[in-house]
Amino acid sequence: MFSGLEKILMPIADKLGKNKILVAIRDGFLVTTPLIIVGSIFLLIANFPIPGWSEMVAKFLGEGWESWFTNVSTAIFSITALFSCMGTGYAYARELKGDKIQGAAVALVSFFIVMPTKIPYVGVDGPANVSGLAFEYIGSNGLFLSLVIALTSVWVFNWVYRKGWTIKMPDGVPPAVCDSFAALIPSAFVMTLFFFVRIAFEFTPYETAHNFIYQVLQTPLKGFGNTLGAQIVYSLACSGFWFFGINGPAVANTVFSPILKVLTIENLEALQAGLPLPNIFTGPFTDFFTTFGGGGSTLSLVIVMLLFCKSKRITQLGKLSIVPGIFGINEPIIFGLPIVLNPILIIPFIGVPLINLVLSTIITQIGIIPYTTGISLPWTTPIIFSGYLSTGSIVSSLWQVVLLVLGCVIYFPFIKILDKQYLRDEENAKNNEDEDISFDELAFDDL
Repeated sequence: MFSGLEKILMPIADKLGKNKILVAIRDGFLVTTPLIIVGSIFLLIANFPIPGWSEMVAKFLGEGWESWFTNVSTAIFSITALFSCMGTGYAYARELKGDKIQGAAVALVSFFIVMPTKIPYVGVDGPANVSGLAFEYIGSNGLFLSLVIALTSVWVFNWVYRKGWTIKMPDGVPPAVCDSFAALIPSAFVMTLFFFVRIAFEFTPYETAHNFIYQVLQTPLKGFGNTLGAQIVYSLACSGFWFFGINGPAVANTVFSPILKVLTIENLEALQAGLPLPNIFTGPFTDFFTTFGGGGSTLSLVIVMLLFCKSKRITQLGKLSIVPGIFGINEPIIFGLPIVLNPILIIPFIGVPLINLVLSTIITQIGIIPYTTGISLPWTTPIIFSGYLSTGSIVSSLWQVVLLVLGCVIYFPFIKILDKQYLRDEENAKNNEDEDISFDELAFDDL
């Protein structure tokens, strides 16, 4: 059975892991990740979940001090589509063995070409327009369009370039100048293409490419991702691939990461605007209430290994794994215990995150713990701290402890089966070493 599953899953994982488009999207988001984490820290300081925090700081910094910090977070969260467009263009050009910098540049220019630049407002003289870029087009609402444009523009650019439709400079011209002129005609093709795309959408009911993508693609995908069913699929994929030694999140995130990022940023924007948080399923919800301690939520497993197991192999591995496990790093357990291709431990390895997911969803829906604010903490943030900082509620930290204990209960019978097996192996090995070699029955006639 396991070999059959391996034959099915390994090719899927290999194709997803090597797909140039999915790799480009995944790596493109990495451009925004450190910026979002830093911006989240500034936003967390401005909205620290302690009663009277704002008033206490105001005594030293004055009224309205929060705006100093939110200016930093706004500068990042409101232009995530721009960063993602640039990063994905760069990464996709790299995957196609093209000019990476030019790929990022042509992706950004194409994104600006289709973007509405007339912002309506009502002034003293009545309705009017002002030229500019609206945050609604370059923030989370424009994220999916930025990915589509980045991938399309870079592909067209490289296709024209490989056709040889370039301006070739004579020998002796500096390479930088040659590259610049070589990119001229491919860039013209891309810019002309999106020029006509913009015009074409003006003759449709959607009026702009942003409205079309948001209504036809982004909203349905976001709605699908913001469901328990979709999150169950995501959890199963992450845990299932790990069973075969494949980094599950690295595979599944190529599909789910854009959706979770949009949901997370929407909560951030709502927090900044003082509006109700719209989404349960965000990146922090997955990291801190489903798979804390790493894939399979194995922090519970490590605790059981230390407290209740007797074999030296398991207890020594538990001692080595407890500190990394607290910070969400569990490769020592996955490959050292191992969990990979282990039919005993794969059951709780898949089951514990699923139970965490379902129970946390129910607890959130009935209002016992609040929605995650969308503030992006490093996934290595330990439990208790992560529960409080991601929601602003100490109840969330207590809920993490409940899930941790529940995970210990679930993992216990399975790891004890493995513990008994390893104990027998250790005893047999010891007995074999202690057997005395006897020469009494040895005779020269036997030689």
